[in-house]
Formats: sequence, C-alpha cells, structure tokens
Amino acid sequence: MAKVDGAHAKPPLLKIIARKLRALIRRDETSLIFLGLFSGSMAGLLAAGILRASHFLHLWLFGHEQLSAMTALASPWQALAPLAGGLLLGITAIFIHKWRPNRPVDPIEANALRGGRMSLSDSLVITAQTVVSNGFGASVGLEAAYTQMGSGFASFIGGALGLRRADLRTLVACGAAGAIGAAFSAPLTGAFYAFELILGAYTPFGLAPVGAAAVGGVLASRLAGSAGDIAKMPPPGIDLTQADMAMLMGLAILCAFFGIAIMRGVTFVEGAFRWTRLPQPLQPAVGGLIVGSLALISPHVLSSGHSATVELFEGTAPAIGALAVAIALKSVGSAVSIGSGFRGGLFFASLYLGGLFGRFYSYAIALYDPSLAPDGWVSSIVGMAALAVAIVGGPLTMSFLALETTQDFPLSLMMLTASTLVSVIVRRSFGYSFATWRLHLRGESIRSAQDVGWMRDLTVGRLMRTDVQLARTDMKLDEFTKLFPLGSAQWVVAVDALDRYAGIVFAPDAYLVSAAPEEAKTDFASLARLPEQFLLPHMNVKLAAQMFEQSESEALAVVDNAADRRVVGLLTEAHLLRRYAEELDKARRELSGETFAAAS
Repeated sequence: MAKVDGAHAKPPLLKIIARKLRALIRRDETSLIFLGLFSGSMAGLLAAGILRASHFLHLWLFGHEQLSAMTALASPWQALAPLAGGLLLGITAIFIHKWRPNRPVDPIEANALRGGRMSLSDSLVITAQTVVSNGFGASVGLEAAYTQMGSGFASFIGGALGLRRADLRTLVACGAAGAIGAAFSAPLTGAFYAFELILGAYTPFGLAPVGAAAVGGVLASRLAGSAGDIAKMPPPGIDLTQADMAMLMGLAILCAFFGIAIMRGVTFVEGAFRWTRLPQPLQPAVGGLIVGSLALISPHVLSSGHSATVELFEGTAPAIGALAVAIALKSVGSAVSIGSGFRGGLFFASLYLGGLFGRFYSYAIALYDPSLAPDGWVSSIVGMAALAVAIVGGPLTMSFLALETTQDFPLSLMMLTASTLVSVIVRRSFGYSFATWRLHLRGESIRSAQDVGWMRDLTVGRLMRTDVQLARTDMKLDEFTKLFPLGSAQWVVAVDALDRYAGIVFAPDAYLVSAAPEEAKTDFASLARLPEQFLLPHMNVKLAAQMFEQSESEALAVVDNAADRRVVGLLTEAHLLRRYAEELDKARRELSGETFAAAS
C-alpha cells in the first residue's frame, strides 16, 4: 500500500475541530458566550477544589477547617505551621525558578500587556503555592488562586482555539468572573469583578459571556457543595438616618487611608527583608514564624479571615479592646505574609479587616456620644466594602457583593456611595490598587487592566522604513544634488566616515542652498539637523511620539543602539500617527463588539 505524501496528509482531528471552532467563534458571538459559560463553570469547579485542598491542610495541621474562627490554638506547636509552610515554599521556589525562570503573569497583567495570554503551568504553580500558604496558616486569601486558575484555564482554552486578542481577553475575564462568583456565591460580584479589575472597562460586548461565566461558576460551585456566604440578612429594625449616613461617610474616608497604609505596609516589609540581606528562600520561613507568634495571641490572624468574617456578622460582637487587637494583629500578619513571600491575596483579608474596623468605629463613636453612633452591624458591612475597594479596587464589585450577601437594597445604595468616595480618594491620593501597585513596584506603568499591550507591541522597529537614503557628511552639496535628484528623496540621513549617524537632512533644503554658486562646494554636513536625536527599534509608539514632539521634526532616523548608532531605518511622524490611529480604532471596535457586527 502506498504511503501518503506528508505534504498532502490530512491534519489531525483535533486541529480540524479547533480550526472549525475558531472560525465559528470569529463569525458568531453566541459561540463566545457558550465558551465563556464553559470557562466560568470550570473556574467554579476549580475554585471548589482549591477550597477543599486548603481545608484539608487546615484539618491536618490544626484539627479545624475554619482557622480564623478558632478561639485558641489547640497546641502551641501549631504556631510553627506557618514556619513549616514558609520553609516548604522557599525550598520549592529554588527548583521552580530553575524550571520556570520567567516571572508568572496574573490575569490583570495578562489582559493589560499580553492580550490575555497566560501560562497554564505557571497558573498551576501559583495555585499550589497559594494553597500551601493559606493551608499552613499564612494570613493570605485564596482569591489569587481562584482567579489565577480560572483565568489561566480560560486563556489555555482560548489559546488552543487561536482566539483573537479581544476575544481572548474577554475569555480570561470570564474565568475570573466564574471564580469570584463561586467564591462568594454571588454572580453579579463575579461579573463586575471581571469588568472592573480584569477587563478594566464595562463593555456591552462582554456582558453576555462574562455574565454567563459568573452564573456558571456559581452553579458549578454549588453543585460541588461549596458556598461562599459572608453575611446574612441585616438585623430587623435598622433604619439609616442622615446622621448615620454622615458618620458612615466618615468611616469610608478612614477606610481609604487605612487601605493605603496596609499597601504601604507590605512594601515596607519587603524593604525590611531586603535590608536584612536574608536569603530569599528563607524569607517566607521568617514571615511564617512571625505570623505563628501572632497566632498565639489570636488565631484570627491565620489564613484569609473568611470564617472570622462570618462569625463577626453572625456571632456575639467582641469588645472594643478585642477589636483593636484583632485589627492590629491581622494588619501586621497580612503585611508580613505578603511581604515575606507567601502567595495569596488581600481580598478576603480586606473584607475581614474592614468589618472589624467598621465595628470598632461604631463602638468608638458610641463611647463619645451613643446618639451619633451608627449600628454596629451596618458599620461592619460598610467598612468591609470600603476597605476592600481601597485595597482591591472595584466600587461596583463591592457594592454588588453587599447587595448579594445582605439582600438589602437601601443599604447597598449607601455602600455604593461609600465605595465611590473611597475609590476617588485612593485614586487621587495613591493611584493604585494592590495588584497594580505591585506591578508598579516591578517597573510597570499600568494602573488598570485596560489593554495597553497593543501600544507596546507597536514598536519603531515595526513602523520604520528600511530603504533609507544615506549620504556622507564630507560630501559637497553639488555632489549631493547629482546623487539625489529633486523628488527622488525627501529625507536623507547623514553618516560620518565610520557610518555612524550624524544627523538628518531635508533634501529640498540642499537645493535651496546650492542654488547660490558660492554655496555649491559647501559640505553636506552643514545642513544636517538633530545629530543627537534619533529613535531606537525597541521604542514603542508612545515614546516615539514624545521624541517627535521634543525634536519638532517631521522625520527621525532609527539607529541600532545608542553606542554604535548604525542607521537601520527612518520613521515619519505622519506614518506614526496614522498607524497609531488605525490600531486605536481597531481596539475600539474590538471593545465594542463591532467586529462581530461586521462579520454578520
């Protein structure tokens, strides 16, 4: 039997299916909705599995699934569990760094800079590290693992199908929506978390797939037996007066600055560890030792604080002194955990700290004048939402979280007002959420998940012309006019005897000067302008535009590097702005879903 020629062999079945699915998704928006529903449902199941794994470690190490709800450690030896977890993280990090030397990418960075591209293996590593951190008692939450795994899986599916940049970003947001929706059993919270924090904008095009993903995540987690309620219905008889609202606005302002202090505290801890010159693999162990010591005073410092938050709203209210101690311990524990290298987030911790801070605020005002003090339960729920907005971001996300957990619409309107106030204060006085603040410390300039990656991909090297006209600086003007007849070139780049960039010449200027007979033997170099201003191939469109503005030139030469200055191309400002406008319009059309409308 004759062998089939490799050039005419049929592609594998999976490739055929992927190609047909890709074509279907590009052509029909409904297909992306179903893909979002699938990604969100899988994210909900993954979140349930992550929670089960963390509870298993809690039960194994501490004999209790709900760490932060414990009143005391069963044995002082249990305080060493965070130390053991830190050692495990530090040792494994050495091998992981050799295996995966590149820094992992979270969903916000992926959508802002990489068009939604994430590594599934990196997501698995981060998830495992977060489960170890939380399971061994470090004061961090699991939401980082939920969103990382949900978004990472969605990105993997989208990459396998070869989705377009806008579709892949939307699918990454679907994974996060399903994960957060499952974490709190709150689909609106999950959807707006995706819009505000993962996509960076609310888009009508993304509403259907993201909403379907959030609902799918909640349903999947409930089928898996995982529910994420925080607070129940408010106690009966609560009626907010204008004085209460004024006091609660004061609470929101305090929460804004408290959140900034916590984020600064994490940075301070990181700087302190660098100052000690302690080897990086040992830093989580030292951080775990500190957290374990704090747990001897109060186990509420352990883990995310989810169980303690539920207890705060449903149990007996603690005394004001106990609240102050809990706030101090949890703040220090969270800052030390993140700053020393444990994996995890501050979403759950901010909810617990905000609830504590709100209750403390109510009690403190009652000591001064009981008639001015708002209800302690209401103060807790407002403080919870306000501090979460300050640290995590997303005022609508936290407002919908309050609505879905309390089912009290008037109270949710109050929290929307408080959340908006906090968001404005933090944006004006600090400028970052915790996630974007961490990216800022690593040198990134992004402040949200809005897609700016296309701008970075639009480099001078991609835009420049390579057919550059060159002329030596020792050339006479009459030689130049013979070599470059009028109309043959508009811009000519001057180079020295070593072929190094020496300036740029507007060719018609040479003809104007050479018209005078006494100027015909003038050196060409006298017309060269901008000898110290040039572009580099790696510059993005934003930096290039700034260079054009500074130089006030219509064209600039492109050199290989600042040292050798070998001319490799030429770029005009008109071409730069035209390509920028084209890419900007393309991004706008993808954001609004016009690509689907055009296809249909």
